Parts: sequence; structure tokens; C-alpha cells
Amino acid sequence: MFNLIKKDFVIQKTQLLLFIPFIMFFAIFAGHMSPAFIFLLASMYIPINGYFYDEQVESNILLNSLPYTRKEIVAAKYIGAIAYMILSIGVAGIILYIFNYDFLIMDIAIAMGLFFIFAAFAFPLFYILKPGYIGVVIIVGMITLAVVLPPLFRFLAKHFTTITDFLSSLSTTASYLIGAAISIGLYLISWMVSRFIYQRKVF
Repeated sequence: MFNLIKKDFVIQKTQLLLFIPFIMFFAIFAGHMSPAFIFLLASMYIPINGYFYDEQVESNILLNSLPYTRKEIVAAKYIGAIAYMILSIGVAGIILYIFNYDFLIMDIAIAMGLFFIFAAFAFPLFYILKPGYIGVVIIVGMITLAVVLPPLFRFLAKHFTTITDFLSSLSTTASYLIGAAISIGLYLISWMVSRFIYQRKVF
């Protein structure tokens, strides 16, 4: 399974050369941007590129001809995504530190939680949608979330005061623990859903 995880790193040699300039661009020209968002973009760089590459070359046909079970193929994607998320956030943190771009551990925690939530919804789509549609759906989905979430949160804060009062009464530590539990829980559920879909997929 380690070779399956390493595959995404090996096949992206060219794209990885762009990773550091990609983060440097934000560190230099996006001083107004939230560090959490930069860490989120960094964390998604390798896993999402890996899925796009698999889609373009139809690598699932090759993978299923190798001595790996479909459970192992899906597990490698999900475990590898966590490993590359940690690696990417670490590199991004070093770059931001070098360029004196202020950030907190809280920003990293928020980015990791958002990564788990985004991946939980995005990864199963790669096993459901036909090739050629995935990139469009992901981009449209991200734009939709960016437009819909702010007014949705304002609506919930205005009309569901019981929930907002409860959340505001929680300590910072409790809030982060609940957020971490929800995001990781969604990621694990997504893993099970992807495995169910992939085991029944015909190539």
C-alpha cells in the first residue's frame, strides 16, 4: 500500500515544482488573505492533482490489474491524502514564516478541519462521476460554497439562537475538539462510502 501512496508523489514531479512558487505567490501578494485558506489550498494540492491525473490517464484500469485489492486502493488514497496534507501544510508554514506572513496554530487547525470536510464530499465524487466532469464539479462546488455559506451562517445565527448561544458558550478547546470530531467523522464516513462505490465500479 505504501507504493500506492507514493505513486501520487512520484507522478506529480512537474506539478510539485510549482508548489513552492504557488505558496510564495500568496505569501508575497495576498497579505489580506486568511492564512487558514492558504493552508487549505496547500493541503489540497497533491491529493486533488493525484485524482485529476488518475482521471486523465485512466489509471484505475492499471491499478486493478495489479496485486492490490480495491479496499487497499481506496485506503491508499485516503491515508495518502492525510500524509500529503500534513507534509504540504508543514512546507507552507515554513514558506509563510520565511516571508513573515503571520499565522497561528489555530489557522492550521481550521485548514485541516476544512480539508477533511472538503475531501469527505469531494473524494466519493471521483468514483461516481464520469471522467471530464470532476474538475468542473469541484470548481463549481467550491464557488457555490463560497457564495452560499456566509449568508447561510448569518441566517442560522439569526433564526437559531439556541444553537448559536450553545456554541458561543463553549470554550475554545471544546469548540476545536467538536469541530475535529465532526470533520474526522465525515472523512471516515466518506472513506466507507468510497470503498462501497469503488468495489462495485466496473472498469
